[in-house]
Amino acid sequence: MKKEITLKVNSNSYNMTVDTRMTLLEVIRDKIGLTGTKEGCSVGECGTCTVLMEGKPIYSCLMLAVDAEGKEILTIEGLADFEGLHPIQKSFIDHGAVQCGFCTPGMILTAKALLDENPNPTEEEIKKAISGNLCRCTGYSKIIEAIKVLSE
Repeated sequence: MKKEITLKVNSNSYNMTVDTRMTLLEVIRDKIGLTGTKEGCSVGECGTCTVLMEGKPIYSCLMLAVDAEGKEILTIEGLADFEGLHPIQKSFIDHGAVQCGFCTPGMILTAKALLDENPNPTEEEIKKAISGNLCRCTGYSKIIEAIKVLSE
């Protein structure tokens, strides 16, 4: 079954017809063309597909696109602006928290949601916030450091 929807992604509105079984991840990547959101496990275990919806991190592989209609969605492409990288993106680079880069968009967006809600999280709060995002490269210490330095 097909349905006409409007998605608001990175402050832009996208009108489209989608199969009602399409996930938000599929629409973001395949219909809108924003490939910074990655597909990892497709079952909500790795966090690679994390986007912010209404400021909260969600796994876009688990949400149907039709259920995201009318919600404000932020992907990694919407984080930087014309003046440059977002401070979280810059911190990840400066602290070596980017290795292969596959988990990085989800990690950065999860960190943004945490810091927006709690500007001064403890190390334990950072660990808890990113616990749904798996990284196979860094062992997390550099990721935690990149987030923690922004709260000091």
